[in-house]
Amino acid sequence: MTLESGDFRTPGQLVDALLRDRGWTQRVLALVLSIDETGVNRIVADKRPIDADLALSFEELFGVPAERFLGLQQDYDLARARIARRPDPDRSVRAKLFGDLPVADMIRRGWIKGKDVRDKAVPAELMRFFQVNRIDDIEFLPFAAKKTQVNTPLTAGQLAWFYRVKQIAGDMLVAKYSPAAIPGAIAKVKALRSAPEEARKVPRILAESGIRFLIVEALPSSKIDGVCFWLNDISPVIALSMRYDRIDNFWFVLRHEIEHVRQRHGLSTVMFDAELEGERAGVGSSVEEEERVANEAAAEFCVPQKMMDAFIARKAPFFREADILAFAKITSVHPGLIAGQLRHRTGRYDRFVNHLVKVRSIVSPNAITDGWGDIAPLGT
Repeated sequence: MTLESGDFRTPGQLVDALLRDRGWTQRVLALVLSIDETGVNRIVADKRPIDADLALSFEELFGVPAERFLGLQQDYDLARARIARRPDPDRSVRAKLFGDLPVADMIRRGWIKGKDVRDKAVPAELMRFFQVNRIDDIEFLPFAAKKTQVNTPLTAGQLAWFYRVKQIAGDMLVAKYSPAAIPGAIAKVKALRSAPEEARKVPRILAESGIRFLIVEALPSSKIDGVCFWLNDISPVIALSMRYDRIDNFWFVLRHEIEHVRQRHGLSTVMFDAELEGERAGVGSSVEEEERVANEAAAEFCVPQKMMDAFIARKAPFFREADILAFAKITSVHPGLIAGQLRHRTGRYDRFVNHLVKVRSIVSPNAITDGWGDIAPLGT
């Protein structure tokens, strides 16, 4: 190995070649550096690592950039570590679990038990929560065999929310489901639109129709609005997150999910609705057919769309308070539903906020609810 070839794999090999090129012994180098000869021997044998200070000394003596010594040292250290290292196949799994899954929030919400994310009980709790026997079978992990069939890709946090909904829904008792009961349920729910306090009757109406209805607070940043799926052919489930506590959003998302049930959407694919607003709440070509059908039904339920078209044509671009109140009275809906449709149609989400009353505190006491400080009981 010569200096010209430059093919050195360790810093000791380079130092040894430089000494031979100069005709120096290790004792000479020890005298120049003011260290003992044993120290030089350890450097040449790669038993003493070259630090930045020593690399600068070599640069001064041999005219070789300090970076070259340090680079060789780094490569050598890394190569030795690779040889000595024991592979940990579970590390990538842990990275996926604790990097993508909001474990701390799941503990805080009471979904899994543990003092914090470092608790040794957490892996077993996650297996229990996701109903698997091995940690790497949790379905959002890349190599998991089981995957929930959904209409849109889910994040780990969204999947965790769905599993919580599934757990709670499986414990609920409702009347026997019959498709023939849905039109009557829609008619009963429709009669509640004029007053916010009437929304409290929704859980009972849906339960009497055989629909398991529940409210589960979304995990942070998951942007979930609702979901429709079936535990089996005769057990539909509707869950809302109440991400936006507004009367218009509540009625739109609820009717959207009821339409999924009516159309028997979600029997084979979970109808998962996130960010159900703007274009996603419309009927454009970018919206999937099943979602478009549900959006049409929801918009028509909130305000008859032909009447909404006529109202906008007459009043745009100025929508007076008196006109909104009068139109709400004519259509027998709360003004907040008119306001919600106007905001959606005009894209002006800063307007008409005075009509967007909150309803979560009205609905939640009468529904199975998990979140906002409450934990839904399981197995009772």
